[in-house]
Amino acid sequence: MNVLRLFPVVLSFLLLAAHFYRAGYPVLTVVSIGVLFLLFLRKPWVPRLFQGLLILGAMEWLRSLYFFAAMRIAWDQPWTRLAIILGAVALFTALSGLVFRNKTLRSFYHADIK
Repeated sequence: MNVLRLFPVVLSFLLLAAHFYRAGYPVLTVVSIGVLFLLFLRKPWVPRLFQGLLILGAMEWLRSLYFFAAMRIAWDQPWTRLAIILGAVALFTALSGLVFRNKTLRSFYHADIK
């Protein structure tokens, strides 16, 4: 059942991996997928690590939003839909870290996250 609870985290990292792959960063692609294996470790530092990485991932989505929106504005193309989609993905990625506040996951990782 923990797999379902961790689904937002896994999806966020898979989206980041696809983003890095499309951008031509194979190392970051492998890291984005490889870090998911740390979810199997039952250590108290795992939730904090993932929460930090998810915040960094959300910042990457916001950086991409700024870059692509600026490019589309410079080319005099519509950019609103792009901003809404990337903003929603950034918000989803940032909020995915809240799954570690679940009582079952706190117990699984022996973590004290409030």
